[in-house]
Amino acid sequence: MRVRHFLQFKDFSLEELEYLFARTRWIKDKFKRYERYWPLEDRTLAMIFEKPSTRTRMSFEAGMHQLGGAAIYLYTRDSQLGRGEPVEDAGQVISRMCDVIMVRTFEQEIIERFAGASRVPVINGLTNEYHPCQILADVYTYIDHRGPIRGKTVAWIGDSNNVCNTWLQAAETFDFKLNVSTPPGYELEKKSKQVESFADPMNAARGADLVTTDVWTSMGYEAENEARKRDFQDWMVDAEMMRAAKKDALFMHCLPAHRGEEVAAEVIDGPQSVVWDEAENRLHTQKALLEFLVVGKK
Repeated sequence: MRVRHFLQFKDFSLEELEYLFARTRWIKDKFKRYERYWPLEDRTLAMIFEKPSTRTRMSFEAGMHQLGGAAIYLYTRDSQLGRGEPVEDAGQVISRMCDVIMVRTFEQEIIERFAGASRVPVINGLTNEYHPCQILADVYTYIDHRGPIRGKTVAWIGDSNNVCNTWLQAAETFDFKLNVSTPPGYELEKKSKQVESFADPMNAARGADLVTTDVWTSMGYEAENEARKRDFQDWMVDAEMMRAAKKDALFMHCLPAHRGEEVAAEVIDGPQSVVWDEAENRLHTQKALLEFLVVGKK
């Protein structure tokens, strides 16, 4: 059988994503009831980090344990991958010793090469280009709070980074509109009938069902931090911007957040914010993902 990977959001069909969300609800309910559910007993997840993370490690490691399995943390600087071992060789060896692999790295090409050599499913924990597990949790969180996302409007305010790129794939899959506003020089390169670009972030947020953003300086771009602070100063999601959106609009942020930069404290800590549900749902959506990739449909 062909090994399934989750390297981009578009790797799964709408039907498969809806199935994952149904499983997420069921698995989350079991978790909240303190009921044991161990479909991955005696299975092992290898977690390879070239970029460190709090939420990615915690959600995958805790999730695998909650499903009855084990998780092994590998930091590339402490392994042969950090000493020049070819990615393909690492994929061959590691995939013979575990049942599923999560990789959080820089270029998308690295994870594509790794998956090409792997005998087990590979999950993209983040690359410079895409962050599919984050948007899996984000779309689930919206649906959980407001119902179907089809036909809705999501406003992305800030950098056209990996999270923004993945929102674009989600918009094409779930058929919703994506309003994108970035400073000059940071525009979204990819075009789509689902996307409309706005020079003014207030216009992007106007009438939106969901307003979302991310840090101005993503990991790996720290040298540009001061320049980005100047360029993005008018792209902070504040109370005025949320008032431009629909009255019941939600606010999301993949975290960590910098209050007073990309988002005002009154927004992220306010009643429209669902960032803590969003963060927790990384755990539950990824458990559904692990179950699907390792043992198939239940």
